[in-house]
Amino acid sequence: MSIENYKPDFLLTAAYRLNAESLKRHGIRAVLVDLDNTLTAWNNPDGTPEMRSWLAEMKATNIKVIVVSNNNHDRVKRAVERFDVPFVSRAMKPFDMGIKKALAVLGEKPEDAVMVGDQLMTDIRAAKRAGVRSVLVQPLVTSDAWNTKFNRARERRVWRKLIEKYGEPEWQNAI
Repeated sequence: MSIENYKPDFLLTAAYRLNAESLKRHGIRAVLVDLDNTLTAWNNPDGTPEMRSWLAEMKATNIKVIVVSNNNHDRVKRAVERFDVPFVSRAMKPFDMGIKKALAVLGEKPEDAVMVGDQLMTDIRAAKRAGVRSVLVQPLVTSDAWNTKFNRARERRVWRKLIEKYGEPEWQNAI
């Protein structure tokens, strides 16, 4: 296992910290975003006013947004349909199929996109495989769905190796 396969390009305190100006400065035209604990809390599918404001900013500035989730179609659709955001469900992260599908839906190239998520083992690894820049965000809530707890245990071991090689992570409020 090469630890670089799990090293995010950016560390942000929250997905909503991404703003159109900084995305454009980095040549990013499309944001692929995980659903649970990234865009919405896994146990709050209605989202927050902050999330709705962020989506409105992205839309107003022509930054494309698509949800890329390992959840099933009905769960993802129910969470995002009222926000008029396209999505890829059953993305099979850490593999890159879902990211490649999302890029095709948006008509974008990997170098013009960024994957945003709260897990090294799925979101960041899939982004690396797809050749897309990555943003690791802090989870919106500290509790996880049962199926995420296994990944978190593995993630702690990977974090130790990343810290050993690159030092303590520095969480930013902007990229």
